[in-house]
Amino acid sequence: MGEGSGIRLKALISDRVDERLISRLRSELGVEVEYRPNIARDELLKIIDGYDILVVRSRTRVDREVLDRAARLRLIARAGVGLDNVDVEYALRKNIAIVNAPHAATESVAELAIALMLMAARNLHLYVADVKSGKWSKGAYKGIELRGRTLGIVGFGRIGRRVGELGKALGMRVVATDVIDISEHAKRLGVEVVSYGELLKVSDVVTFHVPLTKDTYHMLNDDTLRLVKDNAIIVNTSRGEVIDAEALLRHIDRLWGVGLDVLEHEPPSTVHELELLKHPKVIAVPHIGAETLEAQLKVADEVFENIREALMRVVNNG
Repeated sequence: MGEGSGIRLKALISDRVDERLISRLRSELGVEVEYRPNIARDELLKIIDGYDILVVRSRTRVDREVLDRAARLRLIARAGVGLDNVDVEYALRKNIAIVNAPHAATESVAELAIALMLMAARNLHLYVADVKSGKWSKGAYKGIELRGRTLGIVGFGRIGRRVGELGKALGMRVVATDVIDISEHAKRLGVEVVSYGELLKVSDVVTFHVPLTKDTYHMLNDDTLRLVKDNAIIVNTSRGEVIDAEALLRHIDRLWGVGLDVLEHEPPSTVHELELLKHPKVIAVPHIGAETLEAQLKVADEVFENIREALMRVVNNG
């Protein structure tokens, strides 16, 4: 579907993506691309009716208000994994196709999860802050080894399985839970399948790799946190809404550490989130799971190929 096809589609990219995606859309598909990665919602609502394709990441919220104004829209492309910022059901009812890039960031997110575990285990964030402030605080903070400890993986999809492989390489015992049958993958990787409650009880490190659904919203809350061991490490690189920040703040002092790539509100805005981020046991980074050179190139290529296939289907179906 290039220039010679007689079809000139317009795409709006409303979040930051690798230049490779923009270049391929223009050169290989002949799409007219407008790149506005910091566009405000009010402006998006004003102009969205002029585009056939909308490319987003996690910042842009594609809800009913946006979709009702998108008269020409044929395709929404999420340059990443999750679709919780897109009203998928409503878009499909309006015959708008939806694609994403579910594989591209697997390695980068899994490595970040392991990095957060290691930082929390050794209290590296506290040492780094001290040294940068001019304080040579050798021995001020105790660390623990991950080898021999139990890693509990909540959500055993592509990323969860890769985290399991890396955990096994570190010498950890790995247990996992999911709402679907994961027995084959678990057996292949030497991972024990347990219930969510049992996982929280036995794990020294609990890491979340689940999509945001009504069942995963605040799945780590006051009740479930009571099951978590004292001195456990909690890591979340999935969706911020999975953890109730107010409940986590109440339990934080008895935990060893917490590593967060995501928050329910980004940037943080609630009193509990802001207090949580100030706590010395908390390591927080600004949703950077896919922010590697490799992941962004893979996202660009994967979402481009999925856009190409989706457009072919749209054109063939009239």
